[in-house]
Formats: sequence, C-alpha cells, structure tokens
Amino acid sequence: MIPIVSEHPSILTALDPAGARRVMRRVGLADEPADPRPADAPEVAALLSDTGFAAQVADLAGSLGRAVPEVRAEVAGYLREMGATRTRRATSDWARFSRWLTRAHELIIDPEQARRLRALDRRQSLLFPFSHRSYLDGVTVPAAISQNGIAPPFVLAGANLDVFPFNRLLRRSGYVYIRRSTADNPVYRFALRSYVAQMIKNRRNLCWSIEGGRTRTGKLRPPTYGLLHYVIDALDAEAGMQALIVPVSIVYEQLHEVPLVTTEARGIGKRPENLRWLWTFGRSQRERFGRAYVEFGEPLPLRDRVAELRGDDPGSTRVVERIAVETSHRINQATPVTTTAVVCLALLAADRALTLDEVLATVAPLARYIAQRGRPVAGAANLTDRATIHRALDDLARSGVLAGFDGGTETIWAIAPGQHLVAAFYRNTAVHMLVDRAIGELGLAAAMENGEDGLATANRETLRLRDLLKFDFFFPSRREFAREMAAELAIVDPRQADRLHEFGPAEARRWLTDSELLVAHLVLRPFLEAYLVVADRLAAWPDDEPFDADLFLDECLRLGRQWALQKRVASEESVSLELFKPALRLAEHRGLLAAGPEVAKRREDFREEMHEIVRRVHVIADLHRDRP
Repeated sequence: MIPIVSEHPSILTALDPAGARRVMRRVGLADEPADPRPADAPEVAALLSDTGFAAQVADLAGSLGRAVPEVRAEVAGYLREMGATRTRRATSDWARFSRWLTRAHELIIDPEQARRLRALDRRQSLLFPFSHRSYLDGVTVPAAISQNGIAPPFVLAGANLDVFPFNRLLRRSGYVYIRRSTADNPVYRFALRSYVAQMIKNRRNLCWSIEGGRTRTGKLRPPTYGLLHYVIDALDAEAGMQALIVPVSIVYEQLHEVPLVTTEARGIGKRPENLRWLWTFGRSQRERFGRAYVEFGEPLPLRDRVAELRGDDPGSTRVVERIAVETSHRINQATPVTTTAVVCLALLAADRALTLDEVLATVAPLARYIAQRGRPVAGAANLTDRATIHRALDDLARSGVLAGFDGGTETIWAIAPGQHLVAAFYRNTAVHMLVDRAIGELGLAAAMENGEDGLATANRETLRLRDLLKFDFFFPSRREFAREMAAELAIVDPRQADRLHEFGPAEARRWLTDSELLVAHLVLRPFLEAYLVVADRLAAWPDDEPFDADLFLDECLRLGRQWALQKRVASEESVSLELFKPALRLAEHRGLLAAGPEVAKRREDFREEMHEIVRRVHVIADLHRDRP
C-alpha cells in the first residue's frame, strides 16, 4: 500500500489539527516526513535540520537493528507530538480560559522574589520544578512566572489531555505533551531527551512537576528523575550551556478537589482526565476558596552542583537522584505554613470540638516555635490573631471540613464527620517544618528510657529515624541534620545553644514533660503506624513465595481498615496506599522482599522495630494529653 501522504499531502495537512496524521501513521496509512515542515516548532525544525542529530538517529537505528529511514520518521513523529510554540492568539485565548479555571483563588507572589528572577532570566535557562497539590498547578505556576516579567516557561505536561481541540490551543500556548509510560520505547526517550536539550540550548525556560503526579496526602511526594536526567545530559553534551534550577512551592488555603484526592489515597480508582472531566473541574471552581501562594526557593546552579557532586564521588551513579532530592528539600524550605494548616493541626490534635480561645491556645506554642525556627508563614499572617484564626475556622466550616455549633454559650468547631483525611491533607502541607521537631522528641523519648548517656542515645535514635523515613521526607546531609537536631535541642533547653552537653534520662523526661509543644504524635504517628501495618503483613508473608506488590498492598489496606476499626491505629489516616508505598520501598531497600528462610528473621526484626517506635509515639501522645 502506498501511504496516503505520498499522494495527497494536502489532505493530511488539513486533518493534522485534529491529530489525524498521528492516527493514520500508527496504522500505516501515512508516512511521517523526516524533513522540517513550515508548521514545525522551532526546536523540532532545528533538530530535523541538524546533521549531527541525523547521525545520532542513525546510531540509534543501528543499535536497535532497524532501518534508518524508519527510525528517523518515528523520531520526527514523536518530536512533532511534543513540539510546542507560542502564538499571540492562542496565548491570549488560553490566558482567558486560565483565568476562568483558576477563579477560585487569588494568586499571591512575592515581588522581591520576582525581581531577583528577572535578573537571572537574562543570563540562562531557568528550570522551575514545582510541588504538585492540584490540577491547577500547571496553570497557576506558569502564570505566576510570566505575569511578573519573566520569560514564559514551556510547561512539560502529561499527555492525558492531548485531545482535540484542547491540545491545539495548549500546544500553541507553550505546553509540551509528554507520554507517561516510555520504559519500553527507546526511540521516544531519545526524541524527548533531544527535544529537552534543544530547548535548553535555545535558552527556553521550562516548568514541570517534580513529583510527577499530585500529592494525595498534602506533603511533597518523592521526586521523579526522568526530565532532570535529560536536562543534565543536555548540559554534559554542550560545554557552554547553563541552566538554573528554581524550586517552586505552591500551596493553597483550600482546594475544591481535596475530598477526591483523599479517596484516591484509599485505593479508589482515579477518574479519567478528559475534556468532560476538565469542564466539570472548571465549573467546580465557582466558589471562592482563598489564596494560592507561589514561593520560589533558593536557586541551584545545575552545572556547578553536578560538577561538585561528581568531584566528591567520581564513581557515583546517584547524581541525578541527589539533585532531585536537594531540589525537593529546597521546595519544602520555601513552602510556607498556612492558617488553614495550623487550624487543622490544632483540631486534629484535640480530637474534639474546641472554642476559639482553645484553638488559639493550641496554636500559640506552634506559632512561637515557627517564629523561633524562622519558618515562613503564608501572607506573613499573624497566627495568634483572633480575627485571622476565626476567619480560617469559618472558611473551613463553610467548605464542610469543620462542623460548627453555636447553640450553647460559645461557638465551637470540630472536624466534620468523614473529613479527617481532608483536614489531614491541609495539616500535611506544613508537616515538613515539624518533622525535625518530631524526630527530636522521639530521640528524647529513647533517651528517657535507655541508660545514662542520653545524648548518645538521642543521637542514635534520631539518625535511625532519619534513615527509616528517608523515603517519605526530604532530609539534608547527615552533618546538616545533626545541626538541625542541635537547634531543636537548644529550643528545648537554651543551655545547649553554645554546644551540646551530656544529659541523662531524668533531664530528657523533664524536657518532654515541661515542653509547651509536642508534635511527634501529630506529625509522625500516621506514617509510622502505616509502616507498622506494612511490617506486620511482611512478617506474615510466606518466605518461600515470590513477592506480589499489588496483592501485598491490598492486604495492607484490608488489615489497616481492621486496625482502624479496632482503634489499633489512631485513625484511618494511616490506611493509605500513599503511606504504604514508601514503607514498601524501605523494605525493598533493606532486602526484605526477597524470598528465602534467611529473610524471615529480618522481617520479624523490622516488625519489632516498628512496634517499639510506635510505642514511643504513644508515650509522646500520653505526655501531651497529661499536660495541665
């Protein structure tokens, strides 16, 4: 059969906006022109015109044992699938649609941060990896960048909305559609790597979610490495090329989609994302839902940092991973605490209805701690101001997260029935700034129980917890982590500020008993109890059977629901695939998923370790409850 494009190229040109070319190419009815076309995006045209790129395609074809023209046509097709441009009309139309889509939130950005970025933008490509809490992020973050005089970034987005006519608008508004599953397609990966490299060579700014998908718990998820890997490859290939990572945090006071997100975390299927879904999602944004805060973290000069890591460890294969984790850590450092987060934390801590004065009394020590540690607060809000806290309570009650009652002598608020996971989502947007404190408390709990050398015991325990939780939270280097633990201890006892002094069990107990702020049970209990569920099921898994992750996670969900009903875990918050999966990664890292009798003892040790840690969390919870 002679491909149609050979006889009637004008037909396919007319049908191309609807994606007909790609469909016909896949079924063999059309060839993909391997030479540049007038409609090609600049990066696509540049690559298809480059003789060096043609040689690379030929090398790829040889390695795959395929004909060069066939592979070149396939690469050209993938490049055009990704190719994005900006036209005045499409950008204007998309801006209007974006304003409609994001109308529930007022966008807040620090003008001083924007000023610094404008200066950096003149010299190199800026890479904006952002946290991903909402479908709105891919609209809000680029808008925050371009509306402040910075060159508009090209947004690297999932191909799930690559549907006519929506795709045509976005492609001409700077959105690059990328397939999510490419592991078995080396030609596509080659095309994507080449396209990203050409964009950086052309000094484009890029923007993408470093988490890959939205968080379902409220905290930052582990980073994905693919795009970052391609960017570093591009810098390696071009000696003079420069790129600066600018970590981006976006946090919302409230989100319409959080109830849906929390159901996904329970293992309930995700709704397909198509045009009908988009229209429904857009209509749901009619009600105003507060502010969206976009914050830019400390920039990271990528070439210099890569060279530094390679110089420290020339044989390391984890450079990309370390850059990704460092970027995520900087995103957390830039993420401010919202009033919504502290109000939800207070009500989850009490687990009962509170008056305004009781909420303020619960929030006050947290506000003092945040100020002592110099953590950012969204909008520079005063977390001890009655009007500010009252407004947050009313907003959460209006959205159904809280239930208010004003039939008595005072108005009281409590977490509404079925809304604990939603409240936990908002609390978890601030959990990163309390993790060090929580780990420090558990270190003191261990010191309170074990021996006279409390400092050594606390150090061992905090480092053990850092290693245990490294797949759930982003920690600095061990040296920096030790400084963070010293800073936490100095807050508990200012005499430790000049240098750490030895202490015994009695001092550790006194520090915990007298502390006005205890957070380990609020911050870490859901995660550690989820780890205990995983450890329990892993110890029960037959050591002579191959490990089946899907079946295992289903068992964890069922056991977790049982334990929640029996009150063996504090709440259903611990019954989440999003918490079980990092625990499973830890088990795999420790070699606990392999079959064989020698693994059974180590699995049992893991379960006992988790039992001991969770018991200490309960000790902290009891101390908190028993305070006057």
